[in-house]
Amino acid sequence: MAYLTSNQLKEMGFKSLGKNVKVSDKASIYNTEQIEIGDNSRIDDFCVISGKVSIGRNVHLAPMCLVAGGEKGIVFSDFSGLAYQAQVFTQSDDYSGSTLTNPTIPSKYKKEYKKSVFIGRHVIIGAGSIIFPGVNLAEGCSIGAMTLVTKSTEAWGIYVGNPARKVKDRKQDLLVLEKRFLEEENNDPI
Repeated sequence: MAYLTSNQLKEMGFKSLGKNVKVSDKASIYNTEQIEIGDNSRIDDFCVISGKVSIGRNVHLAPMCLVAGGEKGIVFSDFSGLAYQAQVFTQSDDYSGSTLTNPTIPSKYKKEYKKSVFIGRHVIIGAGSIIFPGVNLAEGCSIGAMTLVTKSTEAWGIYVGNPARKVKDRKQDLLVLEKRFLEEENNDPI
């Protein structure tokens, strides 16, 4: 995988850009003036990122993910991530048939649902999963592959299915590892 150079990233005009950020040269990123990317985060091949998006530190977006921040925005908290082909949306057309749909139609003929999405620290979203507008994925949640998340979650839960349902609690051992990782990183002479 080839990544853009730090100079290329700076030239793209991001709202903010941390250190050691990696973005594939095959990713498609729109509205960079609305996008923030924190330290040590990575966006892989064929991702599409658009709209208002805030990516924390040590966030990973695997290949072929779609992040549609729109007007309302998506927040990826530190240490969160998306596996292959995961999708996160902040807006949706009305599919009932009472209005017209799609971006080629003026808004007076449409009824779009627009709500922000929040992805908490240590949230991992499995391959092929879809996150709907207005969802708050609480800290530490694990979203299984191909899960459809239409409602907010409880912290440290493991969710699967269509629609998503909590199946058990997730271990919090990784918090000890996070602490150790951050201590070592802060003590590492550069």
